[in-house]
Formats: sequence, C-alpha cells, structure tokens
Amino acid sequence: MTVLLAASPLSQPFFQHALLAGTAIAVASGLIGYFLVLRAQVFTGDALSHVAFTGAMAALAFGTDLRLGLFAATIAMALLFGALGRRARPDDVVIGSVFSWILGLGAFFITLYTTSRSTTNGTAGVSVLFGSIFGISSDSAAVAALLAAGIGLLVVLITRPLLFATLDEAVAAARGVPVHLLGYGFLALAGMSAAEATQAVGSLLLLGLLAAPAGAAIRLTDRPYPALALSAALAVLKMWAGLFASYTVPKLPPSFAIMAAATAVYAATFLIRRPAPGPRTRTAVPTSA
Repeated sequence: MTVLLAASPLSQPFFQHALLAGTAIAVASGLIGYFLVLRAQVFTGDALSHVAFTGAMAALAFGTDLRLGLFAATIAMALLFGALGRRARPDDVVIGSVFSWILGLGAFFITLYTTSRSTTNGTAGVSVLFGSIFGISSDSAAVAALLAAGIGLLVVLITRPLLFATLDEAVAAARGVPVHLLGYGFLALAGMSAAEATQAVGSLLLLGLLAAPAGAAIRLTDRPYPALALSAALAVLKMWAGLFASYTVPKLPPSFAIMAAATAVYAATFLIRRPAPGPRTRTAVPTSA
C-alpha cells in the first residue's frame, strides 16, 4: 500500500501544484471560451495566442516579470479588438501579415533577452510557447489558482446580462443593459484568461483550451446555462486527463496530452446525432439583466 501511494501522482508536489493551477485555469478557460464561441470572437482568442508570446518575451527583455508582460499584452490586445469592433476583421492577407509580424517581434525580444542579459533561463521562450505546468512552483500555482478563480467568479456574476447582450444586443441595449461596457469587461477577462492559460499549455496551444471545450458543449446542448457549466466541466476533465496521461507516459508533454484530450472529445461530439431544433429546443433569450 505504501509503495502504491508513493507511486501515485497525487503524492508528488510538482503534480499537486500542476493540478491546483491547471484545474482553476481550466474552469476559467471553459467559462470564457463559451462566450468567445457564442459571441463569434474565437478570432480574438487566436490573436491573444500570438501576442502572449511577444508580451512575455518583451517583459523578460526589459528585465520585468514574465507574467506582467503576459497580462499586459493580452489584456491590451483584447481591449483593442473591443474598440475596433467589426473593423477588426480585415482580409486574410492583413491578418496573416500582422500575426507574423507579432511573432517576429517576439523572436526579436527573445534574442534580445538571451544576448543582452546574463541569465540561465535559456528555455523561457520554449516554456511560453508550449507551457510548463509541471515546472510551476507552489507560490506560482497558488497565485494562478487565485487569479483564475477570480476570473471565473466575475464571469459567473455577469453571465445573465452578458448572455442577454450576446443573444440579442439591440433588445438588451433597449432594456438598459450596458452592452458596450459588458463587452469591454468580458474582453479584459478573456485577456487575463489567455495569460493564465499560457502558463498551462503555452501560447501556441491556448486557443484549444479556450475553444475546444466550449465548442463541444455547444454541440451537446442548446441551453445556455447547462452549456456554460458543461464547457467548464469538459475543460477540467481534459486538463486532468492530460496531466495524468503525461505523468503516466513521461515522454508525453502535458500540453500535447491536454490538447489531444480536448480534440478527441470535440471530435466525438460529431458522432452524436442531435434532433433538429424546434420551438422547445431553441436557445432562450433572457428577458432582463
């Protein structure tokens, strides 16, 4: 019994830290991701995945905390998209050019960081790109869990008016719902959630953690509140599955294992046949804030 307990991943401090931070981050990502998908703002999540790397590398290059750059860059980009509105949907050439430039800027900052500063953290760029959840310290895990819990709580508090504004913006505005303020607030939370998710799965893969659980939940139910809860639950299950799989197979990177679980669950929803929506299965629009 003692041998089995010692072999259990739950007895390992690094796994406990990863599980604590990962669970909270997954809940926040699932809640935020549901609204990103419902509001057709997945493109914003894609933009955040690009800018997260550049923001983190800029912070390191200028000698500040990596997380400060992550949060500043992702929140600023999210608010910029909110300010631009529909104008933030240019043609594919502009999108590809801007995103490539942002990643190129990140490459410049990481070169500046590694060549101009005396540091032993030469793997910082790889960690930001692909995540390093098994390397998170106890203090960092606690901070990440608290921040993610705060994000999740704020999303829950604004869920009803945000749903109203999402499903029928004109009526919500006419009923006195602060539609634009809610939009900016939600995007700021999305930026914070992206910064948090980067610590778990990396900037290149964070879109999967935001979009895949929500996409699966929306395919499984049309009811907004159950779908929101299901999105968070699926995100947590995928996080747990990825962490345990990576621990069992040490050569399997945790970020890959998490994304593999997310992709598998989303793909499985296509095998489920749902009845055509009728008068009683259509998404209900809240009638008040």
